[in-house]
Amino acid sequence: MDAKSTLGICVYCTVAFGLTMTIPHDIPAEATLPPQQMNSAPLSQPNDQPQAPPARALEQVGLASWYGPDHQGRRTASGARFDWRKLTAAHPTLPLNSKAKITNLENGRSVIVTVNDRGPGLPYRAIDLSERAAQRLHMKKEGLATVKIEPVTPQSSQIALK
Repeated sequence: MDAKSTLGICVYCTVAFGLTMTIPHDIPAEATLPPQQMNSAPLSQPNDQPQAPPARALEQVGLASWYGPDHQGRRTASGARFDWRKLTAAHPTLPLNSKAKITNLENGRSVIVTVNDRGPGLPYRAIDLSERAAQRLHMKKEGLATVKIEPVTPQSSQIALK
C-alpha cells in the first residue's frame, strides 16, 4: 500500500466516523507537567506576579458541506439574510461575524469566510459553507470535504471549539 492510499484511508476514516480535533498553539513548554506533578501545587512565576494565560489560536479539522440556493434569503443566526454568492459559513461555536480560514485538505485550496449562522445541521459535520465558498474550495461537485478551520479574527481565536 503506497502513502497516497494510506492517506486516503485516513481521510476516509475521519470523514466516515465524523472525527474532529482541536489543535491548540502557542502553549509554553512549562505548561506541560510530568505525570507525577499533575496534582501538586502550581509552579510559581519567577517574579511571583500573576500572569495572564497565553493566547491560544485554535484549529479544527473536520468534515465540511455546503448549502446554497435552497436557503437563499432566509435569516441567518446573525440576522443577515443568507446569500449563497457570498463567502459565509455556519459553525456551532465560532462567534457570529468572525472570520475563519477554511482549507480543503484534499487539494490545499483555502478561502476566508464570515461566520454568520449556526450549524451544521448534522452532528458529524464541522462546518457548512455557502455555495460560493464551496466553489472556491473545489468541493461543490463532491458536496463534502475534509477541511481545516482556522479562526483569523482575535475574538474567534479565543473561543474554544467543541
